[in-house]
This record gives sequence, C-alpha cells and structure tokens, in this order.
Amino acid sequence: MIRVQVVDDHALVREGIALILGAQPDLDVVGQYASGPELLVSPVEADVVLLDLYLPGMDGLEVLRRLERRRVLMLTTVGRPREIREALGAGAAGFVLKDASGDELAAAIRAAHEGMTALSPAAAAALSGGGRLTPRERDVLELLGEGLSNRDIATRLRLAERTVKVHVGNVLAKLGVTSRTQAALVARDR
Repeated sequence: MIRVQVVDDHALVREGIALILGAQPDLDVVGQYASGPELLVSPVEADVVLLDLYLPGMDGLEVLRRLERRRVLMLTTVGRPREIREALGAGAAGFVLKDASGDELAAAIRAAHEGMTALSPAAAAALSGGGRLTPRERDVLELLGEGLSNRDIATRLRLAERTVKVHVGNVLAKLGVTSRTQAALVARDR
C-alpha cells in the first residue's frame, strides 16, 4: 500500500480527493490537513504527500522546502510555468492540476512513489510554454487524440510517414510529454 497525505485548505476538495484515492486498491490516505503547519507537526508518515500550492499563511512551496525525505506532488488549479519550475527545483516529485481525473491523480501518485517525476499533461503543456505548435503539428496532435497510428495520420494528412514521425517527435517535445498516450490526453484536454 502507498500511504498518502492530502493537504488542501478547502475541506470539500480535501475530502473528495481522499474518497477518490481511498477507492484505489493500492492507495491508503493516512492523513488530511487544512494547512502546511498541520502537516509539518503531524507524527504520521506517508510515502507521498499531495500538497496544494496555494495555502493560506504558509504556501505549498514553503511547506515543500521544509519537508524532508518525502515524495511530494504539488496540486493546484492553475499551473503557471514559473511555479511548476520552482516546485520541481525545490524537490517536488511532480505537479498535478486539479482538473485531473481520479485515475490520472492515482497514476501520478504511483509514479511519484516509484521515484519518477509525475507531470499531468496540462502541467507539462504549461511548462513547455503552452505547447506552441505549428498548424501542422496541431493537426497531428488532433489525430493522435483520435488514436491514429503514424501510417493512418500520414494517409489522412497526405504526408510521408517519415514526415509524420518528425511531427510527432516535435509535438511530444513541445508538450513536454514522453508518449503518444500523454500527447493524446493533452489533445483531449484541449
């Protein structure tokens, strides 16, 4: 079981996240806190801390800097590139936006627990400057979102398959994602 602590100043959000995560067979919410200081004085240990970026009094970045030996996923409604970079630079294991699905949040927690950096597709797009794609790259991204293969995209756009491969690589790089699936999630979110 992966032990998770949830820190968010909004009770409804905090409790909702705890319910969603509690339904996962491998996740156990061991603490819920309305502020950073509550977490910092808690004797409860967790494998992953889900920490809201915007907390009253002591913000999430300050709390993150005070936590030691814990994997911390930052959580927020709006992910600005500067804040995402600052959180990652301060040791955050990842960054998830509050518009993520329960499955995406659970996957990010698992990835953080395994020592990987977990960025939701929307956070990755924000980090890459909003994914400024060329018109052709936007076409390719849209078709990736439909689940088409490179060959099918090439046929649909009347391009060489090799050209599509280049466009797919550019799309992945600009969005800051590592897989076609993640790019498809970004396409769906758009």
